[in-house]
Amino acid sequence: MSSGRTTAKAAPRRSRRAFDRDQALAAALREFWTHGYETTSVASLTEAMGINPPSLYAAFGDKRQLFDEAVQLYTRTYGARLPQGPDARSAITALLRHLAADYTDPSHPPGCIIITGATNCAPGSQEVKDKLRMMREEAKASIAARIRADIDAGLVSANVDPDGLAAFYAAVIQGMNQQACDGATRETLERVADAAMTAWPDTPPRSGSAPPS
Repeated sequence: MSSGRTTAKAAPRRSRRAFDRDQALAAALREFWTHGYETTSVASLTEAMGINPPSLYAAFGDKRQLFDEAVQLYTRTYGARLPQGPDARSAITALLRHLAADYTDPSHPPGCIIITGATNCAPGSQEVKDKLRMMREEAKASIAARIRADIDAGLVSANVDPDGLAAFYAAVIQGMNQQACDGATRETLERVADAAMTAWPDTPPRSGSAPPS
């Protein structure tokens, strides 16, 4: 005979996360870096990360949010900024030679996810393309600003177009990225970097110096 009393059921416990979030994010970065945003599926991500889809969504949100976190991890770990140096020429030389080594480092996928991550994106992924393009534009702007500072300091001719020269070196960097993805060696990319620096404009003569005879 029932007493009419009901026993309250205990609230279900939330299960603890059974995976290392940092390791899972690093695995996701490698997937996106290797295959790009569009062609990387949730199935391939979960397999690489060693988790199931519900765990991915609970820990990272959707695929787009996971990609954003992966790009942030890339910039913290591998992202190259224009080095400090006595002048723009030496800074850009150092940057290109650093990228020649980094783009061909066998410990991670070749090239740069900021350049290749949004390749072949569908119209529905336009925000991803825009985000990476903005990051590339910011990097190009930093090169232009450094060149402009050298023009102001008299280290580069006032006739030089800083935005055009920065766009040239940005194009060199994107070409080095593609060659790395095609299997180019570090030595090959270093030669590309050295050749690119031969396009650097001549240093203007110092005021009062005699013209060459």
